[in-house]
Amino acid sequence: MRAEAVSLEATPFAAVLEPGYADYELEQEAIQPFGAKVLPVSPSQDAVSALSNKNVFAVLIRERRIDPALYDDFPSLKLILRYGVGVDNVDLKKATERGIYIANIPDYGAENEVSDHALALYLAVARRIVSRDAEVRKGLWGIGQQHPVPGHRGATLGLIGFGRIARAACLRFRALGFSRVIVSDPNLDEATRQEWSVERHDPDSLCREADVVSLHTPLTPDTRNIIDARRIAMMKPHAILLNVSRGGLIDETALAEALHAGRIFGAGIDVFQVEPPSADNPLLGAPNAVLSDHCGWYSEASVSELQRRAGAELARVLQGLPPTTGSTRGEQ
Repeated sequence: MRAEAVSLEATPFAAVLEPGYADYELEQEAIQPFGAKVLPVSPSQDAVSALSNKNVFAVLIRERRIDPALYDDFPSLKLILRYGVGVDNVDLKKATERGIYIANIPDYGAENEVSDHALALYLAVARRIVSRDAEVRKGLWGIGQQHPVPGHRGATLGLIGFGRIARAACLRFRALGFSRVIVSDPNLDEATRQEWSVERHDPDSLCREADVVSLHTPLTPDTRNIIDARRIAMMKPHAILLNVSRGGLIDETALAEALHAGRIFGAGIDVFQVEPPSADNPLLGAPNAVLSDHCGWYSEASVSELQRRAGAELARVLQGLPPTTGSTRGEQ
């Protein structure tokens, strides 16, 4: 179904509500032929006020949630586009009511970066890199053997979700010596299971059997807190939990309590329920937790591809065409 073409009687604006890239030249180049402009809106600004009297045809976001008034106060809004995977920070019901297209960019080639980051977090946790670094800087030496370090020869990797990123992670962990890979994913078909030589498990049995549990699934009502206190209690004492997907997949309080109690070995976390995490987030003080700032997707190459594809989607909507990726008209 074709969208109505955006009126060009006034300058159309693509508003970036969470500017963080060096520039938006790729997006601007794509929409320049239509007389449109990219307009970054600082996170400190009220978006509705900053965009008042503007002919906003598109809103681009990363993790920021959209002010509900944007749906109602901007009649020319045709597209909400998320830089990256998932649209869980968009009000799908409101967008449906307004007939606004929703799109994301799930295939911008960051599977290598994100899977690399998962592996890096695993090695940092397992080899205690962060604490070793801090102790050496304090003048301590030769203390490595005082703390256990789990090996990974013949170990079992558990993947919750088995999309492109999880498959890239599968290759990397197998190269380290993980001999068994178990997967929990309702969309895993038999042909893919056999092609990748993985075992199908439910989340409970995966948590019981895996030495490393790595999360690679979208955040939905069914997956929210999929790793809760009950499942953390099922994990092996030497288990390592990794999350490079969505913060809402883990009960952060339960994980911090398990780390303090030594019920699991450690965790590598790149994403949080609230970003940036508040000063009282329990994971900030948890032992043997290596934390990063939702940067697993990042490289210069991935950013360029992400922005190039975003520009292409903006140009399509300006031509009265639907976006090619993600959800449209509020439909998943």
